Amino acid sequence: MESFLVLLSSILFFLCCKFHITSAVTWQDAHVTFYGGSDASGTMGGACGYGNLYSDGYGTKTAALSSALFNNGKACGGCYQIMCNVAQDPQWCLKGKSITITATNYCPPNYNLPSDNGGWCNPPRSHFDMSQPAFETIAKYKAGIVPVLFRKVKCGGVTGGMRFTMNGKNYFELVLISNVGGVGDISKVWIKGSKSNSWEAMSRNWGANWQSLSYLTGQSLSFKVQTSNGKIKTANNVVPSSWQFGQSFKTSVQF
Repeated sequence: MESFLVLLSSILFFLCCKFHITSAVTWQDAHVTFYGGSDASGTMGGACGYGNLYSDGYGTKTAALSSALFNNGKACGGCYQIMCNVAQDPQWCLKGKSITITATNYCPPNYNLPSDNGGWCNPPRSHFDMSQPAFETIAKYKAGIVPVLFRKVKCGGVTGGMRFTMNGKNYFELVLISNVGGVGDISKVWIKGSKSNSWEAMSRNWGANWQSLSYLTGQSLSFKVQTSNGKIKTANNVVPSSWQFGQSFKTSVQF
């Protein structure tokens, strides 16, 4: 009986360790290309709605994601560590190099081209169309496209707090939420005007833009933001009652 318990304990320990190791290193296969020019100026704007990626805190370490990864905008703001797969392409990969990028755009499918010859972002392919400076961190420029390994990671290097940019019009507040730390991608948002005692759930309009259909003009605004890992941060009265559409507000609240 004692030997059986020892054996059972050993098996459970092995399974626990195996699960921990495999779950901690969940690398997946994909390919990357690049766009936007050597200064990444062509990557500004995009399907997440961030606009100027420099002022919004993302810089040049960004990428457009294929449909399989973009997930209708739910991936916006999420961060991925990408490493060129030297084993598959030793000619063009830079050995030992990796980069962490933020999802800021969508790479649409091109069904006029085959998935393995130009239609790189066609479903169900996992593909990153990176800024050129980001691409050249892990591969040689002349490669054009390289195989990579990637995994979802926390967003490092985020400075300052979350930012809330007020767009839209009365009864249609469209709020862009940017510079989000932690895992970066947002799953839920709530808003509360200073004249209300209850939180209103916002809905994703597109990308990183969230909407409310309430009349909130003349009220200071508070937000609750939940990221994809379930963590929630509350930013109380971060938008003053004098706010106007088109204004952006920095906070000290961060994940």
